[in-house]
Amino acid sequence: MSRTMLSDTQEPRRKRWGIVTQTMVLVSAIATIAVLVAGVASFPFVRAAAEGQAQGKLASLADVTAAYADRRIQTRDQLLPRPLARVLGREEISGYVIERGALPPSEIPEDLVAAANDGDAVSARVQTPNGSTVLIEGRPIAGGALFLSQPLTAASAVTGIFIVRIVGALILGLVIAVVIGYLVARRLTRPLRAAQQAAHRMASGSRDEELRVQGPSEVADIAEALNALNAALVASEGRQRDFLLSVSHELRTPLTAVKGYGEALADDVLPAVEIPTVGETIASEATRLNRLVNDLLDLARMGAVDFNITTTDIELSEVIDETARVWTDRCSREGVHFTSLGAQRPVVVRADAMRVRQILDNLLENALRLSPRDSSITVSVHTDLELTGGPFAVVEVRDSGPGLTAEDLNVAFQPGALHERYRGIRPVGTGLGLALVSRLATAMGGSATVTSSPGEGTSFWVRLPLAAT
Repeated sequence: MSRTMLSDTQEPRRKRWGIVTQTMVLVSAIATIAVLVAGVASFPFVRAAAEGQAQGKLASLADVTAAYADRRIQTRDQLLPRPLARVLGREEISGYVIERGALPPSEIPEDLVAAANDGDAVSARVQTPNGSTVLIEGRPIAGGALFLSQPLTAASAVTGIFIVRIVGALILGLVIAVVIGYLVARRLTRPLRAAQQAAHRMASGSRDEELRVQGPSEVADIAEALNALNAALVASEGRQRDFLLSVSHELRTPLTAVKGYGEALADDVLPAVEIPTVGETIASEATRLNRLVNDLLDLARMGAVDFNITTTDIELSEVIDETARVWTDRCSREGVHFTSLGAQRPVVVRADAMRVRQILDNLLENALRLSPRDSSITVSVHTDLELTGGPFAVVEVRDSGPGLTAEDLNVAFQPGALHERYRGIRPVGTGLGLALVSRLATAMGGSATVTSSPGEGTSFWVRLPLAAT
């Protein structure tokens, strides 16, 4: 029932016309309207031109006929030579020779006859008694006047020829407009079709898209927008990958501690006197895991890819001591000596204790990975102004590993830089731990730096702002 109702409420997908089709229809409609308007507007001019041409042709024939008449008048039946008479007959032209004082035919007005008898050439359009319109041309000749008359309908043939030519030209223009509209539409849709195909490929996961920016500005803007979208997707997915790697990096340390102590408890190798301390350490690491999980939930709700930082006044030695309890055991299992050197007096900094612990875990994870057996790792706190450079406390993590070159120091805190440089050469992690250290230190108002010499180990320095006194 519900499935049927759902299908009933769904609207069928309406078939859409493409840009080429719409452009062709639009261009055809506009061109057709233009042809019709041009035809209607030009018809009076065509008719007037045709009538003018017919009148001019009749005038020329009248001139020729009058010349013949002046030379060859013998009888009324033998007025014109036969070729000229045939021409006049084909053109439906009637000829009249009106002697002076004679009564003119009904279709020739008397005033026109009088004007011709006075020696004037006559050209007129006259309405006959039967309601038809005729063109009249009159010429003076010896003893009277010559008149030629032609029905106006005879000029319609010329009008028709003009109209056919104009209609043919308009239709040719219509065809040319449609062809040009088709070519323009194809040219416009070519980059749009490429953008459509690229968008579908991007939706399918492809990120190697680079559209050529071409066409009108609006179409070019679409290509630029898709290129920007593709770059943003690449950057966003890269941040997501980095974030997942950093999360796995952060979860690994507490999980390793919990796993190690859990195995020790299961194997019953811990003295009874250490069990409360081990339980406290496991609970502390479980708290850190819970904090990380809560961070992930908060980030999922906010759609962010960064951690919240809440700074308070904290005693730095307490964080160092908590870290030392975990890392002393881990280092001993790897055959590395761990030493914690706190400050001689309490050091209160303005920072997030959880994030300071993250920084220490990342630096110690990196140090332990590179430190050979029987070497040492030292964590110390400095408050000397010469080292801190201001109202800061400095936490130093020093190892006895292979060290870094001067080129390494320039990119040490860039994500994945050392990972790519030393992959397959020395033990490497995800490449994000040091980048996270720098980001967290900066977010708490401090900074992270590194000093090293090849073969002599590396020292990482994290500055944290002192609490206001």
